[in-house]
Amino acid sequence: MAHRPIDLKNDKTNYNKTAGYTQIEIDALQNTLDTGLIDSFRHLHPDEIAYTYWSYRFKARERNTGWRIDYFLISESLVENLTSSEILSDIYGSDHCPISLEIDT
Repeated sequence: MAHRPIDLKNDKTNYNKTAGYTQIEIDALQNTLDTGLIDSFRHLHPDEIAYTYWSYRFKARERNTGWRIDYFLISESLVENLTSSEILSDIYGSDHCPISLEIDT
């Protein structure tokens, strides 16, 4: 599910109409984050527009009409060791792309 408007291309047309971006789902993810978990990508890239999923229809990936619906959530205790959280959108093979996480030990 997408969490914030920045996490999908057409937030206004999808809000409360499309599975994955209903207020119930948004609230559920926010409640999870409110327990102390951190969205690692958004922590390091607060304003970056990047997606992890594109429909196979309508050349969505080619047009970058996507959603960021894949996350690494980490505990607050790991934030100081977080070195990288990336979306590897140049890797193909699925309607999703891989994401990576690096934590310094």
